[in-house]
This record gives sequence, structure tokens and C-alpha cells, in this order.
Amino acid sequence: MRAPALYSAAGSLLLTTLAAAPAGGSTAVAGAVELRGVSVASARAADAGITFGDCPDAKELPGSVKCGTVSVPLDYAHPTGRQIKLTVSRVAATHKDPHNSKRRVPRQGALVYNPGGPGGSGLYFPMIGLLPEWKRIGAAYDLVGYAPRGVSPSAPLSCQEPKRFLTAPSPSPTHPSEAYKKERIAQAKAYARGCAQRGGAGLRFYNSLNNARDLDVLRAALGETRLTFMGASYGTYFGALYATMFPTHVRRMVFDAAVDPSPEQVWYRNNLDQSAAFESRWADFREWIAAHDDVYHLGDTAEKVRLSYEKASARLAAKPAGGKVGPAQLQGAFLSAGYYDDYWPHRAQALSDYLNGKPKRLIEQAGPHPEAAAEAENSSAVYTAVECNDAPWPTDWRVWDRDNTRLARVAPFETWDNVWMNLPCAYWSAPRQRPLDVRTGPGELVPTLILAAERDAAAPYQGALELQRRLADSVLVTERDAGTHGIAGGPNRCVNDHLNAYLLEGRLPERRAACAGRAEPKAKLAE
Repeated sequence: MRAPALYSAAGSLLLTTLAAAPAGGSTAVAGAVELRGVSVASARAADAGITFGDCPDAKELPGSVKCGTVSVPLDYAHPTGRQIKLTVSRVAATHKDPHNSKRRVPRQGALVYNPGGPGGSGLYFPMIGLLPEWKRIGAAYDLVGYAPRGVSPSAPLSCQEPKRFLTAPSPSPTHPSEAYKKERIAQAKAYARGCAQRGGAGLRFYNSLNNARDLDVLRAALGETRLTFMGASYGTYFGALYATMFPTHVRRMVFDAAVDPSPEQVWYRNNLDQSAAFESRWADFREWIAAHDDVYHLGDTAEKVRLSYEKASARLAAKPAGGKVGPAQLQGAFLSAGYYDDYWPHRAQALSDYLNGKPKRLIEQAGPHPEAAAEAENSSAVYTAVECNDAPWPTDWRVWDRDNTRLARVAPFETWDNVWMNLPCAYWSAPRQRPLDVRTGPGELVPTLILAAERDAAAPYQGALELQRRLADSVLVTERDAGTHGIAGGPNRCVNDHLNAYLLEGRLPERRAACAGRAEPKAKLAE
């Protein structure tokens, strides 16, 4: 369930501008012992607060962003035992009405944000207040981001040496041979062993239930009686856990690009559904390229575009571009276009250039970035730990092979690469959680807002429908015939009007509302 950049539309816009078989181990649910531990930790955090000052090792953050830390228990069953520190960032509410400079906007509290992952950091989120779409919200709220447990610098996890993590060039067969499967199985086993060795006995405590518990401690440390929270992608899942565990602690909550929280979906089946959905999104992208064949010359039908892509992949297999871009790097670059259609013109031009003997753009867009190896390895380690710890996974390779061989016949684009990312969970040694049954009844939780794009592949639309069924009094706003992953604060004014009305006034439409889809990206060639 992971986005490549781990940002919703908000983060994307900001960066542009600036049947699972049980595994061995525990199946404990969110119990009374841990809830008492949260009470202890939250009371302690409320007394200590957060001392905000300059952000260390964050040269890209402007001076208006301040940072601090909050201590949380590694294990909530032992709240006075080992503590870890979460790094928190904040920009204070500006109180400035962007439409009336003479009006002082009253502060409504802190808006806490998580961009998803698992493994994404929200430390850069407060910078979003610089964008026009966010100025009204930034006037009323302190914008707060944080690095969840395990995400650097918050007690960072690691499963292998970063220099070994980014291996390129590498293959990406859509129908892998038995020999290749055996090779990837061995790699998955080695990766799982590395996580166990480096994570030690504490590895088991990096999971979604603890992410939700940490959120309550952060709420208390910020001095908030009730939490205002926005989660994107995976952030919607532990946000939903929070809403189920602490319904009276919620003030307002936004779920952007909601994943399916059904216990039987977490996480093996959700990943199967994601792979299937990406095939449709890949078709959308190819149809767009075909409609602009006069610009990119990759084919005037989606099928011809697919053949152009496969031609490039075969050529890269024989001779990697720049010695570092092979089929897997090409697939990764085009997978990111399935998340964000803002990438479509850039990827299409890079492919067109490459097939015409100009590989520079493809190397820039698809090549590995050694300078980011440590961050990428840390993100992968957290992703793996959380998803593997959260729920049972099939431990028999034959189950994975059967399900994904069948799926790859109709959805070859992402299926096997998704398998290799998640396969360490088949060989995970830490105890597994039993997923919490996300559910609230009428009146138990304040009304919440769910945002979803109808053709989102990373978080298929069915997940938003399921979340709404499970959270009484929630409202779903759908961006029709659109597929960008995360739509809050993006270019769709209708979506943003609903977001602003909810966060600023507590006002929601009826149970469901729809917004027309955003305009498709314009086809253009860069210089």
C-alpha cells in the first residue's frame, strides 16, 4: 500500500512548488493494558509539552518551521519502560486572512498530518501553508507534521546497509521464471533476517496500533484536548484505528485516499487489489499518451504505446541506460505516474527521447539516487516492519505464487514487483497482530470527512466506500473519473471547498458528494 514518494496531493503540490494464512506468534488485539499505557504516556506528555526550536539537520526547512520531540513508550504495555523520541515539526497559525488583511483569524488548534507509507515522514508538511490552497487553513491552525516511530530521526529502523539497498540496474519480468522466483525468495528471506537482527526484540512494536497510540500522546503533548488530524493513504488506516480506539478524543478527522481497513484485507489482500487497480491506471496513462501521439510519437493507440514501453524495457535489459537504468528502474518511474498524473508529460517525454537515442531524461527520472539511499532504506524498513507486524500473511510460497500468477495474467504491470516488496512478510519472525475491527456506531464519533479519487490505484475506491460503511456519520467526497493518489489541497477547487468548510467551520455535505474530475495534464515537450 505504499506510494513511491509517500505524499498525498498536498505533498506532491508542495514539492512541485518548492485469503491469508496465519503466521506464528501473538494475535493480541488492542487491549486494556495498552490503553492504560496510553493514558499514562499521554498524561506525562501533557505535563512535559513540546519545546519547539530550530530544526536540526533540516537545511531545506525555512526558519518559520520549528521542531521538537515527544517521548512515547516503545511498548505501551510497559509505559514507564524504554522510551523513544518522535521528532515533530510545526508552523504556528498565521492568523492572517488571505482575502482580508485587516481580519485576524482565530486559532482553532493544531492540525496533525501523516502522509502515509508506512514509512513516510510528515516533517515537511508545515511548509504547505506557503501555498495558496492552504493559506486559509494555515491561518487557523498550527500545521504539525512528524516522523512516526521508526522513520528517521524518530528511532530509525534499518534492515540492511543502505548501499546494498539501491541495486541498479535490475530486471523486472512480468512473468518471472522459476529460477528468478527462487532468487527473489532467497532475497526476501535474507531481508527478513536483516530486519530481525537489526531491529532486535523491539521490532515487534513498530506497528499500526502503536502508531495510533503515538498519535494520542502527540495530541496530549501539543496541549490539544481533542485531535484534528488528516491522514493520507496509509495514514487513513491508523487514523481509522485511532478513531475506533479513542473516538471521544477526535475533534475533526480527514481521510484522504482511504485504504480498505477490513481486517481480512490487511495487508495481503489489499496489495492484491492494488496490483489489479494499477493495471487500469496504467491503461489510463497509455490512452493519454496515445491521444497525444503528435507530441510523443509512441503510438496512436494504448496497445501501440504498450509495445513502445516493452521495446524500451527490452532494450534496457540488453544495455542499461547510463549503466544504471534497467527494466525495474523503468517500471518504477512509470509506476509513480500511476500515482500522480502530473508526472505523465515528464515520463512520456523521457520514454520518447530514449527510444529516439536520447537517454538523459530517462536516466534523470528513473536512475537511482545514491545520496538518498539511507532515507530510502529506512523508509523500506519501516514499511516492511509495519505491514508484516500488523497482520497474518501467507507463509507458504505456493499461496503467493498461485494468487499472483493468476493475477499477472490480467494485471501484469505491477503484480510481481508488488510481490517482491512484500514477500519478506512470508518469512517474518516477529509476532503478528490481529487487525482491529475498525467500526464506530452512530453518535460515537464526530462526523469525519473521507476524500477519494474514483480511479485511484494505490488506494482503490472500494476502500473509501468500506471506510464510510464502518465509520458512522462519515461523509465521502469523490473526485469523479480521476486517479491521482491523494486529492486534498490539490488543483480541484470543489474538493478544497469541502475540505475548507469542514476544517474551518465543521460543515459537511450530505452523506456523499461528488466533484468533477480535474483537467488532464497538458502534453508538452520540455526544452
